[in-house]
Amino acid sequence: MCSNSCLQGVNDSFPYNSKNICQIYIYCIYFLFRWGILFSHPRDFTPVCTTELARAAKLHDEVKKRDVKMIALSIDSVEDHRKWSEDIMSFNQDKTCCPVPFPIIADDKRELSVLLGMLDPDERDKDGMPLTARCVFVVGPDKRLKLSILYPATTGRNFDEILRVIDSLQLTATKKVATPVDWQPGQEVMVIPSLSDEEANKLFPAGFTLKEVPSGKKYMRYTKP
Repeated sequence: MCSNSCLQGVNDSFPYNSKNICQIYIYCIYFLFRWGILFSHPRDFTPVCTTELARAAKLHDEVKKRDVKMIALSIDSVEDHRKWSEDIMSFNQDKTCCPVPFPIIADDKRELSVLLGMLDPDERDKDGMPLTARCVFVVGPDKRLKLSILYPATTGRNFDEILRVIDSLQLTATKKVATPVDWQPGQEVMVIPSLSDEEANKLFPAGFTLKEVPSGKKYMRYTKP
């Protein structure tokens, strides 16, 4: 995230009440009392961005199952978004020509992009104006930032990983666990270090498994969520 962003870290409040930027109300209403994903892309009608939004469109039902709302953003116009939507769905071999199943904000004045630190100073349009980077923000029902990822323009995002992170965030928001490396839903999770063994046994009726380590410290505790 850029240093001039109003978001500097995890659990920062998302700026829903910035009254001078009307577009914030769009996703304020859209995300209300839900988990939300806001992701930006450099430009419409570009190859990597087309593959990304096509993948996001394919995963829309999976995202919806998790009660998560998606919304995209770039500095292109509403009309460009509409026309490009046909290319995106065609890439998915969708012959119905239905629109992309989530909104795409037209931040042509770059107001929201500046506020959230989404602009890439090294990627510019023909007029020399900076383009939006490949940012991903996951926002919780409490309207706080739960995750931010920033990719360079040359690297497309892995939306399966974003979905995996959503599963982890939603699980750990309600249970005193953490998800280990390469975790997938249904696999064992780890008891958080701040929880005593006694507390863990009360919270997890099936108990937990302790993995011994050379240090002798008893912190590698696995359980079923």
